[in-house]
Amino acid sequence: MFKPTFAAVSLALFLLVGTSVSAIQSPTSISVSGDVKQPLTLTAADLAAMPRATVSTNNNGITKAYEGVWLSEVLKKAGVQIGGLRGTSLAMYVLASASDGYQVVFSIGELDPEMTDAQFLLADKADGKPLFGEDGSFRLVVPKDKRGARSVRMLNKIEVVQVKK
Repeated sequence: MFKPTFAAVSLALFLLVGTSVSAIQSPTSISVSGDVKQPLTLTAADLAAMPRATVSTNNNGITKAYEGVWLSEVLKKAGVQIGGLRGTSLAMYVLASASDGYQVVFSIGELDPEMTDAQFLLADKADGKPLFGEDGSFRLVVPKDKRGARSVRMLNKIEVVQVKK
């Protein structure tokens, strides 16, 4: 009869835990694609080189300070017209997707800071620390929403879509 040694059990637990941790790790980059002039693949280092912003959220009495880049600035970097939108340029939307399959749609007009006071932050830090684990490496934060359902954790893709006639 086989009796596992302490070393064999320890190795098995290490492999099991290592596999579980790697399975929940999120991508370390985010893609910006679709109807853009310049498709992007951004890392935390790329975001760190862009103008930074901070927003606070309060969820069930817990306040968090998120740091990142305004989504409108990311879209501008991809060549999407933001600012002075009118006519057919308003017939666009942005699909934000998470690595777990969660998706949220935003109209291009609501992302334009010249049209609304809403805020949309592509965050890579919370309370001064990089995002990780079940939160993912990136999160789309919508702090002025009454509920957090449109804040997308584990964000891995932003797709811009022009509505066709």
